[in-house]
Amino acid sequence: MPKFSKILLLAVSVVLVLTVFLGVNSPGVNAATEAQDGAYRQINVYSEVLRHIQTDYVTEPDMTAVTNGALRGLLESLDADSSYLSPADYKTFKADKGGRAQVGIHVSKRYGYATVVSVVPGSPADKANLNDGDILEAIDGKDTRNISLAMLRLMLEGDAGSQLTVAVVRPQSAVPDKISMTRTMVEEPAVSETMYENSSILYIKPVILDHDHVQQVEAKLKGMQRAGNKKILLDLRDVAAGDMPDATRLANFFLKSGTIAMLEGQTVSKQTFTADSSKAINATAPMVVLVNRGTSGPGELVAGALLDNNRAELVGERTFGEGAQQKTFEMPDGAALILTVAKYETPSGKKLQDDAVTPEVLVASSPDDSDNATKPGVSVDDQLNKALDILKGKNS
Repeated sequence: MPKFSKILLLAVSVVLVLTVFLGVNSPGVNAATEAQDGAYRQINVYSEVLRHIQTDYVTEPDMTAVTNGALRGLLESLDADSSYLSPADYKTFKADKGGRAQVGIHVSKRYGYATVVSVVPGSPADKANLNDGDILEAIDGKDTRNISLAMLRLMLEGDAGSQLTVAVVRPQSAVPDKISMTRTMVEEPAVSETMYENSSILYIKPVILDHDHVQQVEAKLKGMQRAGNKKILLDLRDVAAGDMPDATRLANFFLKSGTIAMLEGQTVSKQTFTADSSKAINATAPMVVLVNRGTSGPGELVAGALLDNNRAELVGERTFGEGAQQKTFEMPDGAALILTVAKYETPSGKKLQDDAVTPEVLVASSPDDSDNATKPGVSVDDQLNKALDILKGKNS
């Protein structure tokens, strides 16, 4: 194919992406806005850049790789969840039916790399001492900067018993550690509970907010009423997985009225999720919620709802910042865009993905105590201790 034709084809591919992104095919849009005109003028610049890359670069480049990288960068410049999938990637993505073995890592993208949001307790990743905030520089030898989030998540899956190797950059070190783990069928632990202060405080810890685990929380809250517990400590630290509708249902357990969350986008009409008094279980007991940087998505929705409705005091760290709705757009060449089309907001109007949730009482995660390193079973949880202290001071 002549070089000019290749360049024209690549330019057309970008036009297709921009067409979806800018919404020029939306009903009622008859002319591009000034901003859109500016974007399309950049097509000429893009074509010129491609021409120089193809004719003047030190070696003959792989133009398909160049274009895929440009398109991926275009989408990832919007947010971590928006992705460009090449025809080959999209074919793999569509073929995935889920349910495969994993190592227990919830990931997103930060600083261009795959980043650990949270780790499932008891999973291979947990046993390998992976933690919130760890950066996965590479997965099975492949640089995560060059891979979309959708494909990164697929790479973590595999057959039970297969090996997964990651290069991990931890906050305290710039030198990657290579860690190998064996994939297994990871099961999310059941909701745990603990009684504090002569059983006057019910501590509840879910690890995921899906239908089954929210049902478990519901049962424990109803049991609390029968047992005569007076205060609630809800631990949402490292809660990153689940479903937004189930998170909304959980928040409603503690609210008789008020807004729980909102969802809105350029082409998505604003939806407001309001508490239903008939679904509230305990809307009056003194309550504290624990959050950390591993609290994401569904966990953030609950935390934001309880904070903005003045229902609970939040203790811990600023949350991760995730909470959006995506839509897949198929391209004529077999590629696809996964594009964020709406974002969840707290009752006060803060977008979870942009602003996250900041607790009123900031307490950093407990640092590793070298004195306790040689004492199995000895640990200090400053966030939990602070939350308990606050609850002890509240009147029932």
